[in-house]
Amino acid sequence: MLGLWPLVMIGPMVPSSYLDQEIEGDTDYGANLWKPTTDQCMKWLEKKPPESVIYISFGSMSDIAAKQVEEIAWGLKASNQNFLWVVKEPKTKLPDEFLSSIGETGLVVTWCNQLEVLAHQAVGLFYNSLRMEFTLEGLSLGVPMVAMPQWSDQPTNAKFVEELWGVGVEVKKMKREL
Repeated sequence: MLGLWPLVMIGPMVPSSYLDQEIEGDTDYGANLWKPTTDQCMKWLEKKPPESVIYISFGSMSDIAAKQVEEIAWGLKASNQNFLWVVKEPKTKLPDEFLSSIGETGLVVTWCNQLEVLAHQAVGLFYNSLRMEFTLEGLSLGVPMVAMPQWSDQPTNAKFVEELWGVGVEVKKMKREL
């Protein structure tokens, strides 16, 4: 493209290894804000059947209310589905009873390589806030999404994912006493 226009692409882009494999060794974004636990995640995923894992990540900037996090936790537990959940501070965000009860059905980590996880055959669903890069990664790797938009461009992304592209659903807001 540089030969046609004097432009340099910026913004969220999925590394070549997950798309066209044209750039050898282009497997990640090149920076991690947290200590990676990718080995733990990948070993856990290897034990799971194809498309049997719900991958949950709301990103480092989302601040989901404690009651919402608790509802998600108990919903996952009740579903009996395998899940891999990235939570920045699991000890303070998740109920102790939940963490001690998930066994091999769930894995809660503080960080993992999202691209590697989404590319794994065991992952069948991506539950996220639909930040632009999350949306692009889910679309690029063909993983259906459950959207829980929080702010900025996320509600628009959710509308596209559900209504236009048909590759996911948005969590509908409920008002009830907890």
